[in-house]
Amino acid sequence: MTNKFSLFLLAGAFLSISGCTFPVGDGAGSATIPRLYEGVAEPLSGTPIRHVIVVIQENRTVDNFFNGFPNADTVLQGENERGEAVTLQPTSLTAPYDLGHRHGSWRLDYARGKMFGFSSESIDCYAHVHRQCPRSYVAAYGYVPKSQIQPYWDMAEQYTFADEMFQTNQGPSFPAHQYLVSGTSTIANDSPYKASDNPDDVRGRRRQGGCDSVLGARVPTIDPAGNAGPSVFPCFHRISIMQLMDRQDVSWRYYQEYGGSGQWHAVDAIENIWHSPSYSNVEWPSSRVLKDIGRGELADVSFVTPDAKDSDHAGRNNGSGPSWVASIVNAVGKSSYWDSTAIVVTWDDWGGWYDHVPPKVFNSYELGFRVPMIVISPYAKTHYVSHVAYEFGSILKFIEETFGLPSLKTTDRRSTDLSDCFDFRRPARAFAAIPAKYSIDYFERQPIDYESPDDDR
Repeated sequence: MTNKFSLFLLAGAFLSISGCTFPVGDGAGSATIPRLYEGVAEPLSGTPIRHVIVVIQENRTVDNFFNGFPNADTVLQGENERGEAVTLQPTSLTAPYDLGHRHGSWRLDYARGKMFGFSSESIDCYAHVHRQCPRSYVAAYGYVPKSQIQPYWDMAEQYTFADEMFQTNQGPSFPAHQYLVSGTSTIANDSPYKASDNPDDVRGRRRQGGCDSVLGARVPTIDPAGNAGPSVFPCFHRISIMQLMDRQDVSWRYYQEYGGSGQWHAVDAIENIWHSPSYSNVEWPSSRVLKDIGRGELADVSFVTPDAKDSDHAGRNNGSGPSWVASIVNAVGKSSYWDSTAIVVTWDDWGGWYDHVPPKVFNSYELGFRVPMIVISPYAKTHYVSHVAYEFGSILKFIEETFGLPSLKTTDRRSTDLSDCFDFRRPARAFAAIPAKYSIDYFERQPIDYESPDDDR
């Protein structure tokens, strides 16, 4: 706690020298929350859920990660920009390359709804021998074999898999994680500008994102017409689900791999939380969630982000992501929390990988492509594929309804909640452990990983 308290003191000094003039709220009081956000959601009827864990992994699509999943909408053949059929090839989870997934890449891939721009995707090859990477015009057309991600398939087969979950934003991780906590990436309440890409720094310093970024950090924005807006410091005076939980005494924690700025550190970019005592709810390293579950200290709502190795991020992961998520599920399953918990697993963006389902486009930056979602709970429907259309706001709406919170009045308003994934009429289902290569103890022993794979072009 001493280190985090020091961050609060540094925050005031930083804001004064950075020229940031945002008013400072307390992170929980009514002055922080505009009148627009008043009104309490109707709690879910008959729910025994008292704990929600949102596990966020990186950069995969439904066609890439769950190809051939029973009853799910997947294909083994796509199309390129010349109208030619392209067969999706088995591609290792640890393949040594990454694909473009900034906003420009999204527009390229989407190709005005024809979904054939993936053949023009950029590729970053990290292999020592370049021929270990595929040609750029076929690189995006890959799927990960089931055998390499078996724990994910086991979870999806035993509980509920959603094959119509769409990333809300049309861009990479930093704005995606803003949508996951706010339902938007606007740079301030009521601003017309949304953060649209990852932050950059003129000196090339990595791991930027949040109010603790270096002074030269800037994030691109987009306006409602789809034009580039101003580049701004990645620190936002905007509502988030954390402020709503603070206001109504719903406990929360946000787990990230290390302290300080980062593209996956969503709460660091919410100025009213970062500059308040509520920031003590941000914990690191990510494996701290396993200890908190084991010690009986699980918060009402937890957001869990990975380290680079465990993230599933293309080109940089070591294949341990499925075990990492299984370790969280298994920790809950063997604890007293199982009968009162819902675990939602999703991936923050498409990562440049092919997907055949065109999203519904609401505006210049919403929606993005499909990403997988698994709902795990003793009350989740078993062996069930939900074909309901979801987006990141659906997770926020589920939290609001579960705990009787006000609506954020962002994308949660239009989002479908997660009711289709549950059957609360039946008794709690007994937990069966998810087999995985690496155990809970393995992840608890790992040192902090400061690698940031998101150097996306």
